[in-house]
Amino acid sequence: MAMVREHWNLSAPPFDGSLEPATFYSGGPQEEALARLEWLTLERQRFGLVVGAEGCGKSHLAAMAVRRLGGLGAEAVMLSLRGLAVGDWLELLLDRLPLDRLSRAEPLRSWPKLENRLRENTLMERTTAIVFDDLDSAPSDASEGITRLVGAAEPRYSRTVVVATVTPQGLASVPLGLRQRAAVRIELSPWNVDDVGAFLASSLHRVGGVENIFSTDAIATLTRFTAGVPRVVSQLAQLSLIAAAGDQLPQIDAVTVERAWRELAPSGAVETSPAETEDETLPVNPRVRVVRRLWG
Repeated sequence: MAMVREHWNLSAPPFDGSLEPATFYSGGPQEEALARLEWLTLERQRFGLVVGAEGCGKSHLAAMAVRRLGGLGAEAVMLSLRGLAVGDWLELLLDRLPLDRLSRAEPLRSWPKLENRLRENTLMERTTAIVFDDLDSAPSDASEGITRLVGAAEPRYSRTVVVATVTPQGLASVPLGLRQRAAVRIELSPWNVDDVGAFLASSLHRVGGVENIFSTDAIATLTRFTAGVPRVVSQLAQLSLIAAAGDQLPQIDAVTVERAWRELAPSGAVETSPAETEDETLPVNPRVRVVRRLWG
């Protein structure tokens, strides 16, 4: 990677896939999703669902939603439900809420502690925004608790907003009663070619690189192979940087992007890439051709 950074004059990897705020790119789908979540909060709606395929940036969006809703004055927290055991979610949620020392020390069970915090915020006319990532991976008690949060009629819940992310495949595992309570269902779609180009330029600019490292044809090819899925866009962009640096190219072209995909991407991805299904000029079942060794 040192060779890649030196060749492109980069201060850090531009496509590291982290969830840091600085690496978030608000493309069209992301901006639309955040705007709808703002509406959800401002209109004091109780529940919203963000639906997106794996790799479309649901977790990164969830983290940014906490920042955006916090900017509206809400007390916003996020909890990933993936991998949690039954009985863990409520304590982890309380850990993320800014309870004072006395509140934490109260000899109460976890749910009354949560209700007390919701009541306090309601009395102060402050929204409590809770963002649950990976709702389709939630343990059963978490699904029941979230259903209670969004469905309870008591005044203490009146300024509580719940947002949850889920995959289209996992949506069926969410209890029907919970799905039906969603005031909005936000579809997080893949990027188009303009979004991909802007993401590449902003990511490179952030680490001191030249924004037009990827040619126009390279951006179109990268969008086609990745189907605009943000996670895969980042991965292929990184592989293309490596391939072009190995060839000492001044700019990444479409041929380099395709070669990086075929030589460095996982073999399963090559078999099912969008390029094979959408571009009739490519062979139906292409074989990976080793043009040269990119690793020295």
